[in-house]
Amino acid sequence: MEKIKVAINGYGNLGRAVELAVGRSADMELVAIFTRRDPADLETASGLAAPSSEMARWVGNIDVCINCGGSATDLRDQTPEASTLFNVVDTFDTHAAIPQHFAVVDQVARENDRLALISTGWDPGLFSLNRLIGESILPEGETYTFWGPGLSQGHSDALRRIEGVAAAVQYTIPNEGALDRIHAGEHLELTTREKHRRECWVVLADGADGDAIRETIVSMPNYFADYDTTVNFISQEEFDRDHTGMPHGGTVIRQGQTSEGTSQVISFKLALDSNPEFTGAVACATARAVARMAAEGQRGAITLFDVPPAKLSPEDPAQLRKRLL
Repeated sequence: MEKIKVAINGYGNLGRAVELAVGRSADMELVAIFTRRDPADLETASGLAAPSSEMARWVGNIDVCINCGGSATDLRDQTPEASTLFNVVDTFDTHAAIPQHFAVVDQVARENDRLALISTGWDPGLFSLNRLIGESILPEGETYTFWGPGLSQGHSDALRRIEGVAAAVQYTIPNEGALDRIHAGEHLELTTREKHRRECWVVLADGADGDAIRETIVSMPNYFADYDTTVNFISQEEFDRDHTGMPHGGTVIRQGQTSEGTSQVISFKLALDSNPEFTGAVACATARAVARMAAEGQRGAITLFDVPPAKLSPEDPAQLRKRLL
């Protein structure tokens, strides 16, 4: 069977993770890594590197391109631009801006006869699917999403985009007491601020104004403004020693009733040693689905809500029914 030809657009933490995931997928082949940097200076595990400015030369040789830029700035342009040339996948994770991003990408993809799946990963992504499933099965109830404890790639990227920040990470810390009470069936009404707090660890560039940067962080909409956020300024040495790992995780809970006095709880939990590697693995499986669905003629923008689960698997439907159903 002919392998799915995959390209990676952007080679940061996520790009490296996707490269790893594609390499572990027997039905997929990595054929290009596009970069805005000088390809001669880019060390990739596969040895592949090509300038982003030459992406058009690859039209017809790529089944799906996985865009691996950051949501804060890159993907808003990267995904529509790549959609003029290829079927694409992205991990756009600014929840409040997803409808607008979807509309832009949908128009571009349709105009260029492409299929584009946005906002894959685990949240948005797998967590979104579990929220949908839980609310469909238990229509009377409450959905709770808790993130962490762990490092958020999107929020960390937003920190690093601030002028005067040399290095930074952000950890999301859930309210464990509230989590335990909800799992036990207790109904709680929690504000955003009561569910999580955010811890930022920042290395300042020489001459940077720490007070101004702290204010920029804690007031940043969609990222930090709605949370109790602690900003810690540390040295590069401390950062390299204590903050180079990328763990994360979280839980989606649907709590509801199927009859008066009969409580049901659905829970989906992730505990991840590496946030980017897991996100890259989800993006890889999603790319498989996009390549298949595009080959069947589907066009425009879609999300994981629109993907038949069997399309994510390298096995055929008969094997899945026999082995997993």
